[in-house]
Amino acid sequence: MSINWFYYAAPQRFYGLAGKLVPWCAALAVLLTVWGLYIGLGVAPTDFQQGDSYRIIFIHVPVSWMSMVLYLAMAFWAAVGLVFNARLASMVAQAIAPTGALMALLSLGTGSLWGKPTWGTWWVWDARLTSELILLFLYIGYLSLRGAIEDERRADRASAVLAIVGVINVPIIYFSVKWWNTLHQGASVSLTKAPAMAAVMLEGMLIMALAFWAYCFAVVFARVRTIILERERGAAWTLPHMPKADWT
Repeated sequence: MSINWFYYAAPQRFYGLAGKLVPWCAALAVLLTVWGLYIGLGVAPTDFQQGDSYRIIFIHVPVSWMSMVLYLAMAFWAAVGLVFNARLASMVAQAIAPTGALMALLSLGTGSLWGKPTWGTWWVWDARLTSELILLFLYIGYLSLRGAIEDERRADRASAVLAIVGVINVPIIYFSVKWWNTLHQGASVSLTKAPAMAAVMLEGMLIMALAFWAYCFAVVFARVRTIILERERGAAWTLPHMPKADWT
């Protein structure tokens, strides 16, 4: 059975689909988080070099991955909205940005908590850390630019350009530990070689990564529903979903 995905390109139809997906994604996020933290904090052994401080990876690594993935997703949908003048695509990009900024902030925060016992300092101007900080600024810049322009369509176009230009920072983050001599350790998980960690550690980290994927889907779907109602205000189909005070 084939699915006509273009059917959901209309904000009205996507609103209903997103509403059905939010509780499933949220429930999956909770279950995976409990499972992942159980493995990471209760089952995984103590690292022979870093002791128990390494356990921050079960949060730090997934949120770092998500900060980059969400930026690419935001830039992709912003580009689709810019090129095809697709309203829903721009709304999805707008909905992704706050969650992406949160992931980048958590990446920097948990990285500092990990860096203090490992490197002896909360922060260094390391290539990986600095480029991740730039990623946070790009998210903030995107949100600030949108907020500064009252006309939604102009805001879509201007912020899309910024998002697309900022994509260049994502490969810099990923490859920074290979391109420059940095304090940050190299990737423990790679598609081209065996993982540099115990299987149970990898299992816990991947489960937590899936948990954050589910969380991000739930939050973005919920937020895009709110954005759709705000931007489609006045359309007849939105009235049953609006507070009665807004029925004007």
